[in-house]
Amino acid sequence: MHPFMEPKFKRVYWPKIQLVFICFFIAILFFVGWKLVAWGQQFKKETGLTATAVFQLIFQNGVPLAASDGHTNILVLGMGGGMHQGADLTDTMLVVSLDQKNHTVALISVPRDIWSDTLKDKINSAYHYGEEKKKGGGLVLAKAITEDVVGLPIQHSFVIDFSGFTKIIDLVGGVDVIVPTAFTDTQFPIEGKENDPCGGDPEFACRYETLQFTAGLQHMDGTLALKYVRSRHAEGEEGSDFARSRRQQDVLVALKQKVLQSKFFFSPTYIVGLLRSFDEATDMDMNIGELLTVGKLLATTKSQAITKISFQDLLTSPPLYQYGGRYVLLPQEDFAAIHTFIRKKLFGNTP
Repeated sequence: MHPFMEPKFKRVYWPKIQLVFICFFIAILFFVGWKLVAWGQQFKKETGLTATAVFQLIFQNGVPLAASDGHTNILVLGMGGGMHQGADLTDTMLVVSLDQKNHTVALISVPRDIWSDTLKDKINSAYHYGEEKKKGGGLVLAKAITEDVVGLPIQHSFVIDFSGFTKIIDLVGGVDVIVPTAFTDTQFPIEGKENDPCGGDPEFACRYETLQFTAGLQHMDGTLALKYVRSRHAEGEEGSDFARSRRQQDVLVALKQKVLQSKFFFSPTYIVGLLRSFDEATDMDMNIGELLTVGKLLATTKSQAITKISFQDLLTSPPLYQYGGRYVLLPQEDFAAIHTFIRKKLFGNTP
């Protein structure tokens, strides 16, 4: 065939096919880009993480945290969990006060037995009452009640189910805790036997087990650590709410030290298991960016920069008959005196 008689469709239609493919490719790019933007917006909404936030977490102190007087105050609640009676009463109440600028941390123990005129009950019931009214209301009410007690604004709250937290302790191979004073608890309740008739035993001895802890360094698995922080029937000082709060603080600090051991971070199985157990055992009102910032600050804070504050000497226990036979705690003077004491510990003599 003469070259000038070559069919024209080879020169006319092929460019159109190319144009179709180019348009299709551009449409795909546009669709993928739109999906990425939408995903990024959703990711930001759910986690609080942006490209800037990720940069801040890696190379700086983290994302900005809500604060008052330079301190971000987080209410940490610990409840026994499980199926026993009062499983959602927060036996641990701790305010963690973070100073991002000076890189210091203060742990303020809040005794669970303090009476609240607002609740007409002990403050450890705030989470229970709040959850009864509305899912998520427990953290809101517990924050408000704690603010009344300590006189500090609470920016965030965090609840730990200690029965679920035992999985994390077991995952890291247990924790090493220094027991300051030996004690024995002959009435530690056995879960599932709360209503056991014990064959007619008037003492209901089958409902309890005896715990014994010797003084010194003790290695504890999750189950033993849970018993250690929940024990409340030892004789003397170790049977008090104050001793229990101290033990709970000590276990959390020991867990922090164990989690940060570098050998764990090279195990994908460990990381996935830790995150899953952590999610199951906790609830909070922080987004991921805020949580990671708090975690980084706690992880990088030196032990000597952590202060423990207790105001137990400012409390008193009134006669039992005044509160229906219940043991409660009240301020020796008033809550204003407690507020002043805490602020002096945090800020010195600055008003």
